[in-house]
Amino acid sequence: MPEPGKQFNLPVREPGLQGGQEGNDLALVVPPEPGDVFFLTIDGGCGYFVPQSVINRYRVVWGVPVFHGRSRHTLDSKGRLAIPARFKEVLEHNGGDSIVVTNHDRCLWAFEKDDWKIIEEQAARLPLFDPKVHAYIRYFISGAVECQLKQGRITIPADLRDHARLDGEVVLVGCLKRFEIWQKELWDEHEFPRAREEFAGANEALLNISF
Repeated sequence: MPEPGKQFNLPVREPGLQGGQEGNDLALVVPPEPGDVFFLTIDGGCGYFVPQSVINRYRVVWGVPVFHGRSRHTLDSKGRLAIPARFKEVLEHNGGDSIVVTNHDRCLWAFEKDDWKIIEEQAARLPLFDPKVHAYIRYFISGAVECQLKQGRITIPADLRDHARLDGEVVLVGCLKRFEIWQKELWDEHEFPRAREEFAGANEALLNISF
């Protein structure tokens, strides 16, 4: 076994795919014993040993579970979307039974209701007559809709589905305090490749942040 920190090649399997289907995004292999390391690979080639404690800190912010991981789901004709079990665990931990969904760029952003209230409170304190504030509130804040979690699913309104071009297969992307909902083709062909390309620069810029 390679020493901790040494690069290695590892077959990549995208987490969250049903039936263990192979993918080419991010591979996360859970160790058999507590205290072992996680194997983490990005882009299917180069990988690193990452201590379990680091992964645990990544998954939990200030003792509160966060949204993590990527998975693919099917949006039905009525806009109903199944929420992954690990996302429901985050909601259940905080006693939430609904998700606030809003438009953002070419996807949708989804928040716990309490976290969204914080965003609204912060927005209410922004300068009233600033044109940039107007644009932010008209687009991002006004687009928000509270979606009740029923039988493990939420129903996304038609206008939000149209905004993000959601139809059929979608990708849910955990981003700690929120998760994103993407059209599958847009994520696979454009957004994930862009994120992968920008990762090296972003990683270098954030090296001074301590885990």
